[in-house]
Amino acid sequence: MPIDPYVLLLLGTVGLAALLPARGTGADVASGASTGAIAFLFFLYGARLSTGEAMEGLRHWRLHVTVLACTFVVFPLLGLASRGLVPLLLTDPLFQGLLFLTLVPSTIQSSIAFTSIARGNVPAAICAGSFSSLAGIVVTPLLAAALLGGSGGGFSADSLVGIVLQLLVPFVAGQLLRRWVGGFVARHKKVLGLVDRGSILLVVYTAFSEGMVQGIWHQVSPARLAGLLAVEAVLLAVMLALTWYGAKGLGFDRADRIAIQFAGSKKSLAAGLPMASVLFGAQASLAVLPLMLFHQMQLMVCAVIAKRRSRDPQDAPAGEAAGPEHAAASAGGRTG
Repeated sequence: MPIDPYVLLLLGTVGLAALLPARGTGADVASGASTGAIAFLFFLYGARLSTGEAMEGLRHWRLHVTVLACTFVVFPLLGLASRGLVPLLLTDPLFQGLLFLTLVPSTIQSSIAFTSIARGNVPAAICAGSFSSLAGIVVTPLLAAALLGGSGGGFSADSLVGIVLQLLVPFVAGQLLRRWVGGFVARHKKVLGLVDRGSILLVVYTAFSEGMVQGIWHQVSPARLAGLLAVEAVLLAVMLALTWYGAKGLGFDRADRIAIQFAGSKKSLAAGLPMASVLFGAQASLAVLPLMLFHQMQLMVCAVIAKRRSRDPQDAPAGEAAGPEHAAASAGGRTG
């Protein structure tokens, strides 16, 4: 049962913001640094993405359309359905954060890692994650405008402009300059990876500092937090089942079903945190809380599923592999 060390760093950053939030001039400096860090982060994303590899992956278009539909259609529909849980289990701000979670793109690294462990279609997982991240730069803000614009989620026309300037423009610049900077980025992958994570930590510190200064954390009680965790557990279980059995119904083989399940059931913390900072402003700390919790939950449950799939006979028919509900139940039993 993996505990992502980076999640511990994120929680430590949240604790630092709670004890020593940035105020006054310090808050202005942190906000400016966070804005620059987000732009640089998406510039690196653009510089890393190989357009040629992405185009090569289009040959398996049915799989990629399935993953995109899970990420940007099925997930948001389930998010909208959770509106019925307000105010029984969720407060309105927590619902908005949960809905935002369902709008962000899929993750790349963990989808690839789990697909590899489970002996699935790794090249398909790479392309599916890349396509999802690329589409999310445009699709996530548009979905947020449509679904959060009138619900007090903090989304506005200025937020859309901020997305374009802070996320899309740097990403496009990275793609255009990839011919000259791509080699440098590849050679210094580890160092720039630390820059990536440091940038996100800065974004989290800035967002949670603003939340502490404005006192919005008084809106979250332990009971509400427990309710949020329960809702997210159900959301993850539903998506794991839909991606596995839905892919079977669409005629995909075992290797493709594994890639679809791991790429179509997860959400990217790395992409979601910067977007939330731009979209929600001072409300970003509550908006990203569901995403941070879901991130750790998906890692723990998918690790169990990947290990179970790795023990499947190599030539086992797709329908004979262990179903996700068994692994999810096992994970629930181990985590208590």
